[in-house]
Amino acid sequence: MTAHSPSIPDTPGRRDTHGWRWAPAWVLTFVALWPAPGYAEGVMVLGALAAIVRLLLGRFRDGTRLLSGAAWALTSVLFAAYWLPEFISALDAVDAGRALREAVLDLRYLPFLWLVAAAVANDRARRTTFQGLAVIVAVWTLDALVQAIMGTSPLFWSLDQLKQAISGRPMCGVAGLAAGNRVTGILGPCNLKIGIVLASLSPFLLYAAGRRFGVWGWLVSASLLGTVILLAGARATWLTYALVLVFSGWRLIGWKRLLVLFVSGAVMLIVLASVSPHVRERVARTTQALTESEAGIDLALSGRVRIWGAAICMVRENPFNGVGVRSFRTAFDGCDPHKGTVAAWGDGPAFHAHQIVLEILSETGFAGLLLWLAGVAMAWRAWRFADLAARERARPAMLALAVTVFPLNTHLAFYSTFWGGLTLLLAALYAGSLLVRKEDAAVPAVVLEGR
Repeated sequence: MTAHSPSIPDTPGRRDTHGWRWAPAWVLTFVALWPAPGYAEGVMVLGALAAIVRLLLGRFRDGTRLLSGAAWALTSVLFAAYWLPEFISALDAVDAGRALREAVLDLRYLPFLWLVAAAVANDRARRTTFQGLAVIVAVWTLDALVQAIMGTSPLFWSLDQLKQAISGRPMCGVAGLAAGNRVTGILGPCNLKIGIVLASLSPFLLYAAGRRFGVWGWLVSASLLGTVILLAGARATWLTYALVLVFSGWRLIGWKRLLVLFVSGAVMLIVLASVSPHVRERVARTTQALTESEAGIDLALSGRVRIWGAAICMVRENPFNGVGVRSFRTAFDGCDPHKGTVAAWGDGPAFHAHQIVLEILSETGFAGLLLWLAGVAMAWRAWRFADLAARERARPAMLALAVTVFPLNTHLAFYSTFWGGLTLLLAALYAGSLLVRKEDAAVPAVVLEGR
């Protein structure tokens, strides 16, 4: 008789998903390279290509060991909700060539979503990915605080020196002068997104700090993050972070202490406004909304009333599939309600609608909005029917995604490479961590309660 080695069952949460254990490292590398967008894009494309080639060579036979059937379905549905509107909008877009090119290039996001979901598909991978994101947020926050104190971001300075040594050119040229005295952190003065990036990713740090260090860990992390986000200056980010604090803090510290935290934040804002000209200018501009005049409100919103008026015009003229993804700037001149006057942002057209609902409607029409809403409905349905353990696993990703697409706020362009990639990353982290296979589910996480 031929001797057979006894089969060793896979341990839940420790299953080797056929070499996909590199997925967490790939996700963290992609995020860590955001300060160098060209390299980050290269890492994303290479990872997506590696994923699709591996699946094709295996004829998708290992798919059920990589992700649960539900995770495959939800990631694919979320991709379709994002991609189909831009494909439909390209059919008769104002800038048809660009819109079609964007639609073709964005096909790379489908394997990207699968691979990101695989990075959180079991307990070990999920811990690595979520804790790695928490570390990245913590490091970027401390770096920005050093900039606030010393005037220079050590991480950006190091990247800039490396860039000059390699190519002889700095990371940021004359365009960086527009940053003024804003805290720009590792992203640098030519990429004024550190506040909104930290706000969107903050749930990963806050939940990690709360689980490891309890109330004080959460409070210290929330305070440091909040300081950087206030100094970064983007007022939409302040609302995003306030939502994160409410939904991550009330179960851990209770409503009374959370209210004290918000009062402390208001006091900090007043103090920062007294010492930081940029914060003072932002606060003064916000108060213009109380003048009840259209000009005052438009000034308070940095010209967005004018942009939104143009967006509504585009919706009226192209209700079914919009003007085309990334064609807003081309169509703006024909819909500008104050054509011929200098805009609050200066010369040139607006590049996008600065608001998610109006961006979807103006660029992809009502067809696009319905598809996006279908994606939201499927994501909500998955959460509604998930058990408590699944919700606890996915809570940081869920909150990060929810505040990023919160409709009662202003936004970056969701069909841009940077913000679209970040949003889809969060969507895949949510789907992958919520809908794990039963054999990969760890012991239910401890729910953080008030202490």
